[in-house]
Amino acid sequence: MAISSQPSGGSAAGKGNNNFALTVLTTLFFMMGFITCMNDILIPHLKDIFQLSYTQAMLIQFCFFTAYAVMSIPMGKLVEKIGYKNGVMCGFLIAAVGCLLFYPAAGSHSYPIFLGALFILASGIVLLQVAGNPYVTLLAKPGKESATLTLIQAFNSLATMIAPPLGAMLIFVDATASASEKISSVQIPYLGLAGFLILLAVVVKLIHLPDARQIAQTETEHNHDGKTSVWQYKHMVLGAIGIFCYVGAEVAIGSMMINVLEETAGLDHKTGANYLAIYWGGAMVGRFVGSAMMNKIAPNKYLAFNAIAAIVLIAVAILAGGGAVTMWALLLIGFFNSIMFPTIFSLGTKGLGKYTGAASGIICTAIVGGALVPVVQGFVADTIGLLISYLVSAVCYLYIVFFAVKGYRADEAEA
Repeated sequence: MAISSQPSGGSAAGKGNNNFALTVLTTLFFMMGFITCMNDILIPHLKDIFQLSYTQAMLIQFCFFTAYAVMSIPMGKLVEKIGYKNGVMCGFLIAAVGCLLFYPAAGSHSYPIFLGALFILASGIVLLQVAGNPYVTLLAKPGKESATLTLIQAFNSLATMIAPPLGAMLIFVDATASASEKISSVQIPYLGLAGFLILLAVVVKLIHLPDARQIAQTETEHNHDGKTSVWQYKHMVLGAIGIFCYVGAEVAIGSMMINVLEETAGLDHKTGANYLAIYWGGAMVGRFVGSAMMNKIAPNKYLAFNAIAAIVLIAVAILAGGGAVTMWALLLIGFFNSIMFPTIFSLGTKGLGKYTGAASGIICTAIVGGALVPVVQGFVADTIGLLISYLVSAVCYLYIVFFAVKGYRADEAEA
């Protein structure tokens, strides 16, 4: 039996008008984007301080995104037990603990301790992802899951646009500063983030949000597809691989952007960080545009077009060999990245009903692509060349084209 593309009667009625709850969730996505994108500032900063290779510097992303591999499925089970609202609240608190640990990490002047603090911080973000994404799709109007998640994630992209220049202003110090001054510059910004995350946890605790678990159960009752395990949904498994590829490519491109701009365009770190904001800002614009476009164009077709565009831009950047053409080709990829995560996620979890929480845990595990792909690309950059290493990201986008054209319909094909 084919998976229903949208919930019928009871589910639709159960969703009702959840605009207030969806508005509250935009804050969650903003903070996830801001904290994650701050890694792009930490990488060149700590690379200089600890005299790291590209591969070693990418361990920042490796530790951050490995948390998705280790923690996503347990966090999915936790959300099923405590509910989506409590999951969001706990996610903010765990992330706050990770931010607080940056203070002793900087005081110890130890790169491994920094990596440990990042893992804890990332564990909180994992819980926010696992709870937040399905929460939005379950609260969205039937048939509008992709457009709604894309629109709300536009605020995630707004944060990623703000984070590079703000982070550079707060963290980067004068080149003549001592190593001690450089490493201590991360303490106050992350203490501020910790305080704000704790405040958000308190706010979420005090306000009323609907219980999405009831909506999910109603959706399951209307599907009648006979499946007894979340792993029986092939489109979910293929969607998880799509998330692995997308996050890996996006993070690899963003993580190496400042170094690419320095090597091929002669820009210093602070100027490069400002241009990096264009990369993430393009994702914000693309999500606002995409949320409107997907009311007229099928989400999978829009996803395929964007993935093909990203491949073309990477080819242009490599063939140009540096300069303004390479710089702008790579920066423009941000616009086409925009709708990929929410669209892959919503297509991968469509029609799963009570299995939505478990599926979210599995799909969020695949965000570990942000740990593995940058390290692979960093290795290629060290051994072959910086620009040619972007072929690693191009292969990731090629898989996304497959998912958008065929993979998302894997279960329908069996019907």
